[in-house]
Amino acid sequence: MKDPRRERSDVLERLAQATVLLEQSLDVRLIPAKGANLAYAIRGARDKNGVAAVQGGIINENGKPHAAGPCAFGGDEDTARLVLTAMKFDPLMRSAATLRFSKNTLIVIESLLLECTSFDRTQEPPGISTMDWGVASCCKEGVPDVCYDYGGTGKEAIIRILGENPIDVTNNIIMISNRIINIEL
Repeated sequence: MKDPRRERSDVLERLAQATVLLEQSLDVRLIPAKGANLAYAIRGARDKNGVAAVQGGIINENGKPHAAGPCAFGGDEDTARLVLTAMKFDPLMRSAATLRFSKNTLIVIESLLLECTSFDRTQEPPGISTMDWGVASCCKEGVPDVCYDYGGTGKEAIIRILGENPIDVTNNIIMISNRIINIEL
């Protein structure tokens, strides 16, 4: 078994590497209004303190993707909940990213043969987090590569990319970014 401090250090290192790749390759049109984010959990994480994310997210700064802050544990509660919910269905699925939704982006994602599922925010039960309920509803038959929603009143539509580690997630985002270059979003 790995030393817990070493595992946390490894998680931060891999997340930071993936963040640099996104800063170099992410099409800024995929960044949601509140910023994109990328997260990675330690094995067996049970709360947001076991999930590292980019503090402040990845933002559009002068037409280029830029990490607003460092990678840190407990750095983004929503993305942490997303990862923790996916891990309940498959403990190996420890990483996720959030992207801006568009129907054309979804077409590109489906052309890459990534498994996609969605949920409807209007069906969300009161008092339950979107990440808990929505992501869980997408994972009933296993954790998909992509989980998305169309938004709702005061809620931006979001695409969530899931994977075992941040490099896998980032590679899928880079493939998406490369294919949307000439597409109107």
